[in-house]
Amino acid sequence: MPKTCIVLLALVCAAGAAFAQTPSSLPASATTQAHTSDLGFSYSLPTSWEVVDMAPSLPAVREKVRNEATSESEKHGADCTQIALTARHGTPASVVVVMVVPFACLGQTFVEKDLPAYAGGVAEGLKNTFDIVDPIYGSYSLGAHSMWIERAKANPKSQPQTHITLEVACSLLKKGAVCWMILAADNAELQTFEQGPVELEGEAPVALVPETAFDKKLP
Repeated sequence: MPKTCIVLLALVCAAGAAFAQTPSSLPASATTQAHTSDLGFSYSLPTSWEVVDMAPSLPAVREKVRNEATSESEKHGADCTQIALTARHGTPASVVVVMVVPFACLGQTFVEKDLPAYAGGVAEGLKNTFDIVDPIYGSYSLGAHSMWIERAKANPKSQPQTHITLEVACSLLKKGAVCWMILAADNAELQTFEQGPVELEGEAPVALVPETAFDKKLP
């Protein structure tokens, strides 16, 4: 199952990278909008970020993954993987993707000890779509929730001339697994992503990525 989620995320990220040359049509604004999920979390971005509807393209992506799957569990994983949010901002565009995997659909539950393997697998799978340079890894906590994070310089394989910062942070909730990811065109967009308020299962809203996120570096 995790392999399928990785492939699906990578394909969606590749689509997101294609937005890089498309300007956002919305004006800049300091106002934020919360994007909520039935899994029990919300994440806020400024309203100047344009939400992109990926629903029309997901059936074709899932079908591609199913055709490439080597087991029924991988096919099932593709069916269960959902994109909770895709948003872009700026020219060239930065793209945020939030991916969720509901445990009810999956038929199994991940626990805290599974987080490094799950999140690390997502990071490893991104190498299918990006050339990754100098990745660093860390772990931190948001309230009662453990977080795993990677940051790296990256170039989309389909657009090697495009230089971005890739950052992905993952956690496990009672109802499913969730990963937040940004393809950041510049440091300001990366900071917006990191400082976006996230509320996890009723806990007080906090920044998604604190300044201390990489104090505890992982190998």
